[in-house]
Amino acid sequence: MSRPPQEQRESGPHIPDDVTAADLHPSARNELKTLSKENAEQVGRHLAMAAMLIDEDPQLAHEHALAAIRRAGRIAVARETAAITAYAIGDFALALRELRTYRRISGRDDQIALMVDSERGVGRPDRALELGRSVDRAALPTPARVELAIAMSGAQLDLGQPQRALAELDIPELDPDRAFEWSPALFAARATVLAELGRDEESAEWQRRAVVAAEAIDAALGSSADEEYQIVDEVEEVALDPEDAVVDEAEVEGDAEAEPEADAEAEAAASESTPTPAAASDGAATDDSESTAEEPAPVAEPETDSDSDSDSDETIDPKSETLFDDAALSDDTPEK
Repeated sequence: MSRPPQEQRESGPHIPDDVTAADLHPSARNELKTLSKENAEQVGRHLAMAAMLIDEDPQLAHEHALAAIRRAGRIAVARETAAITAYAIGDFALALRELRTYRRISGRDDQIALMVDSERGVGRPDRALELGRSVDRAALPTPARVELAIAMSGAQLDLGQPQRALAELDIPELDPDRAFEWSPALFAARATVLAELGRDEESAEWQRRAVVAAEAIDAALGSSADEEYQIVDEVEEVALDPEDAVVDEAEVEGDAEAEPEADAEAEAAASESTPTPAAASDGAATDDSESTAEEPAPVAEPETDSDSDSDSDETIDPKSETLFDDAALSDDTPEK
């Protein structure tokens, strides 16, 4: 079979007439302003097609990404798209090269988790861990920080160290009672590690939580993407005399202790202190001068323990605002 003409190869795969650069995410479109108007439009159309096709046809999406970097090789978002699509088709070596180029051009570490996972993909889990420790996790956006924890946990599993893999997932974002955009992948990763440790009941519980969190995210995207959802267990309400009301407090058990790494150079390079999100608290001020009678104390619902079994049905209640950032071409990093 003869090769297509050079002009056709350079123009890339076909783009429907109704697809324009305006379909690209605004932040990505902004990077194209250094190109000529005509070239920016064509590159933007290829990147928009890559974003549309990444899930249903990653190979075709990759071809669009390659067409984009042929026209705009020094544009960071074009290199990032080529890396993501290469990763999607399993070409981890190419993904790693494109990610290094993207990082050098942009100066950003937001795709560090994909770099760590690509190192795993080419069979270098040791280098993956070293790479992951080289960045300041506190400076990463929360979704990127969670993805990095999942990738680092996978690298520990590759080395046959499930206890350390579990410790990598002990991050403040591991909240079993609330659903964020990163929660399903984080809960599922924990379930996988617990299964490796032979803690099947706990693994099944976290897998169930992952499903519930995914359903909460779907509900949020169906209404408002800027919502945080709380996952609570339903408790049957029983009428009690106020004097007999008893408040039960559930103790939150810590997970496995993290073991320190022996590599002194990696420890010196790592700065892994993650700020703990401030917990929202509700309080009501009482005025003794105006109070005439004490109201009976309500029966408090027990908190859900992170590693305990629960047979109760679950509901999803709106709580407060959080970020569901639909960044262009973002993708959860799978567990190997």
